[in-house]
This record gives sequence, C-alpha cells and structure tokens, in this order.
Amino acid sequence: MSDEKITAPDSSGATYDRIETVDLQVEMARSYLDYAMSVIVGRALPDIRDGLKPVHRRVLYAMFDAGYRPDKGYYKSSRIVGDVMGNYHPHGDTAIYDSVVRLAQPWSLRYPLVDGNGNFGSPGNDPAAAMRYTEARLAPL
Repeated sequence: MSDEKITAPDSSGATYDRIETVDLQVEMARSYLDYAMSVIVGRALPDIRDGLKPVHRRVLYAMFDAGYRPDKGYYKSSRIVGDVMGNYHPHGDTAIYDSVVRLAQPWSLRYPLVDGNGNFGSPGNDPAAAMRYTEARLAPL
C-alpha cells in the first residue's frame, strides 16, 4: 500500500505519494500551537466589534429567546444558566454563570447588558452569590 500512487481527481493526471514522512515532535508542536491559537482567537479573546466572547453572546441570545426582557420580572439565574446550557452552550454551568455575573456588573461594562437582582459581587473582588440566590433579566438599552 505504501508504494501506491494516487492520481489527482482532476484531468491533470498528476500523481502523489500517499505517505509523507514527518518528525513527530515537530508535527505535535505545530498541531498543538495551531489548536491553541484557534481556541484563543475563537473563544478566549473578546471580539473587537462588541467586546463579547461567544459565551456572552449565547447568554444574551438565550435570555432574549426565552423572553427574559426588561419589561418583565426577574428570573432565577439558575434557570437562565440551564436554558443556555441546554440550548446553546453544553459546557460547565460555572462559566455560564460567571458570564451572566459579568454582564450584570456595572464596573465590568460601560453599559450593563443584564439587570441583576441580588449579590453580583463588588469591585473589591468580592464574589457573586450562588446562582440559586440571584435573579436577572435583560437590561434596557
């Protein structure tokens, strides 16, 4: 099978060897670096256009989709986190709740996008209360 030549699918008739010899350390380093950069650019760094990460966008969309609007009452944060996790972000609830908290803190964003009710932390690094004790809805813009 290693001696097999593959013919190009187009009409050029070119042949290619199937097996390419690559140093394992070089390939692993390159592959890991490519993956790490894609994660950093795609998820970890906020978007330059609006300053939001994908998890923030998912939280806002889930709240809008579920009807947690400013003209309605507050909803338990655990319900919001469950909606986001169930529909849009199947990862840990802690990352989702931390995103809800950040969107509700007036010192984190110039214009808070979530109207929080309860202990959402303080600028002095006091943590927010557990999600079962806080409520939120979308903030009016």
